[in-house]
Amino acid sequence: MKQTLSQLIDNFGRHVTYIRMSITDRCDFRCVYCMDEEMTFMPREQLLTLEEIAFLVRAFCELGVEKVRITGGEPLVRRNVDWLIEQIGALKHTTSLKELNLTTNGSQLPKYAEKLAAAGMDRINISLDSLNSNRFRELTRTGDLKQVLAGIAAAKQAGFERIKLNTVIMKGRNEDEIVDLAQFAIDNDLDISYIEEMPLGQVTHNRDESFCSSDEVLDTLQKHFDLQSSIANTGGPSRYFKVAGTNSKIGFISPHSHNFCESCNRVRVTTEGRLLLCLGQEHSMDLREVIRRYPGDADKLKQAIIQSMAIKPKGHDFNIKAEPILFRHMSVTGG
Repeated sequence: MKQTLSQLIDNFGRHVTYIRMSITDRCDFRCVYCMDEEMTFMPREQLLTLEEIAFLVRAFCELGVEKVRITGGEPLVRRNVDWLIEQIGALKHTTSLKELNLTTNGSQLPKYAEKLAAAGMDRINISLDSLNSNRFRELTRTGDLKQVLAGIAAAKQAGFERIKLNTVIMKGRNEDEIVDLAQFAIDNDLDISYIEEMPLGQVTHNRDESFCSSDEVLDTLQKHFDLQSSIANTGGPSRYFKVAGTNSKIGFISPHSHNFCESCNRVRVTTEGRLLLCLGQEHSMDLREVIRRYPGDADKLKQAIIQSMAIKPKGHDFNIKAEPILFRHMSVTGG
């Protein structure tokens, strides 16, 4: 593997070594905290092509990015996604890329898990907010719990050593499943992260009333499990606890209650090629415009990416009482 010192350094001395690349705003679910039930998706011509995404990710990795996470919407609904994963996975042999990961709702893993493993995917995060079929349908509006559980099994069968569940706990919705979800992860030799709901996009519920902090979740879990503070770090914002006597870790992503901006090493690229320097701010650069104005010119693209570091803000200003902070949904942002 070629080693390259990261050239992406913001005005606060933070090295950007991790990008989250959204490859579609479309999804086969309509999760209540992520998008409206009736969504208007972007016209196809506004989206980056798969070839443009591969070109863009290569530029980042040649600038020193070590970790790439593919997101959506639901990334596995994008046609020919397996080709894209192969292209990015190959960058581990020629660039700084060390780790290629995926965030998915799990619905398409029975079809794609083996192909992803063969293409060089390292880790998979699977969203799972309920183990009750009826409640799962209510939270996702269109999702089938059996299909997601089959996806988890397919990922394990494909040989992924560590699979992590992502869970958003909402009061009045699924807070009574905090312990059950953790036990499910432990019983299936999985990790799990509990994520505080983020105020992105208009939704039909009151986020101030449904918000459940990481501290509240942790307090509940500590009554049932022996949690030991862990120094484990996957390169993202999670803080982890080891569950004594198991192989499982429990993580917390807490943009409200435990701000992690000081050590932020991440940027996001939306499906239309907009480089977001912060999840909770609108500081951005249009990389699609650069790619299409200078087709095939990697130097122009890298120059634009390096220059964008100057506008990466110190941090976000999330306030769960504001409805919403930003009007773009998580499905557009890359969640």
